[in-house]
Amino acid sequence: MAFFVFELFLAYFHLASQEKALPQSFSSSSNIFLWQGGVLFSQGIKTKKIIPVLLTAYSSDYEQTDETPFITAANTFVRDGIVANNILPFGTKIKFPEIFGDKIFVVEDRMHYRKNNNQFDIWMEDPQEALNFGFKMTYGEILE
Repeated sequence: MAFFVFELFLAYFHLASQEKALPQSFSSSSNIFLWQGGVLFSQGIKTKKIIPVLLTAYSSDYEQTDETPFITAANTFVRDGIVANNILPFGTKIKFPEIFGDKIFVVEDRMHYRKNNNQFDIWMEDPQEALNFGFKMTYGEILE
């Protein structure tokens, strides 16, 4: 456990040092969305900002959530494509291209108040899959 906490600590400071190296915005010309298998994908959507992120995963376990594990903080049911973050408003769309390609996630949940503003927690149906996901340092594209 101490090793995991230490790794998260190092990841946070690595992300903080890398934030200035990332481009601050990116735009493309079209806003086309594709709905495939119940998941929203984008092609050529306009990106408002690019930020460094620490990406983790969670599931609807009572040990990982509050007393309503299948209801998000935005009062919606959990589903594929939901992400938790403490700083972005509900409904914000974000992509993590290095990990998930063009898949779009929507902020509809919150994490414990101690979590960093650059941490995003992706909901996964299978608790073992969420555990195996671990954490990944990448970047996120906040979409308009």
